[in-house]
Amino acid sequence: MMINDEPARTIGILKKYDLMPRKKFGQNFLIDAHVIEKIIDAAQIGEDDCVLEIGPGIGTMTRYLCDRAAHVIAVEIDRDLVKILKEDILKDKENLTIINEDILKVDVEELVRKKNDGRPIKVVANLPYYITTPIIMGLFEKHVPMESLTLMVQKEVASRMCAKPGTKDYGALTVAVSYYSECYLAANVPSNCFMPRPDVMSAVVRLSVLRNPPVSVKDPDRMFSIVKAAFGQRRKTLQNALMSAQGIACTKEDVAKALESMGLSALARGEVLSLEQFARISDIL
Repeated sequence: MMINDEPARTIGILKKYDLMPRKKFGQNFLIDAHVIEKIIDAAQIGEDDCVLEIGPGIGTMTRYLCDRAAHVIAVEIDRDLVKILKEDILKDKENLTIINEDILKVDVEELVRKKNDGRPIKVVANLPYYITTPIIMGLFEKHVPMESLTLMVQKEVASRMCAKPGTKDYGALTVAVSYYSECYLAANVPSNCFMPRPDVMSAVVRLSVLRNPPVSVKDPDRMFSIVKAAFGQRRKTLQNALMSAQGIACTKEDVAKALESMGLSALARGEVLSLEQFARISDIL
């Protein structure tokens, strides 16, 4: 049976360095070894893999990743934590590169070229809840070479990523995630697995990156403009949402005809359209 000594270890590190988790960085340190194993198993980390870890914190999961992967690149925004990781906690990990930077400002594609000869990496992260979507979409939209992203996120966000059309959780994030990847909910994680405890439940989700999008669309940027407009005001019909949206030149009649040609009601809302249907209406309009 695995012994979970991570709570005591975390408390020891925080006391040793007189550290307090910083709210501005969304720091909630994972302290459950069983959950860490679930994350690494879900990520399918192997001895030949290069892993990008976003937000290593005090290095709890980083140690496990270094034991499994060929190389780990850990990007941490907190300068104080980086100093501690390099000089003490992870100084014995020879297959580790630690970078003190905001992940949103890192040229990840260049990093992959340097550290993994341009071959796809696997991303693993315990993401601050307030910045989850910008990080995910930034990696997708820049077409960073990736096999997968295995993420600890707020449970509500995980539900939105993996939602089905017509459900309350289905939205613009769902459509974007399904365009770039296949979503798998690996585990639910209670708040007592973190220090300090967050006010919300968390979940582990794996996004397996697709080599090619599952739909063909003439102009992906236009499609995502339509998606954004459709979910910007969920209670509006698609007709009204698109007619009032900036950058989408179409009339109410144009949308009605497009929906009719697809076998949908003129009063349909965006939440009922699948990714395939958003691609089709984008092409028609």
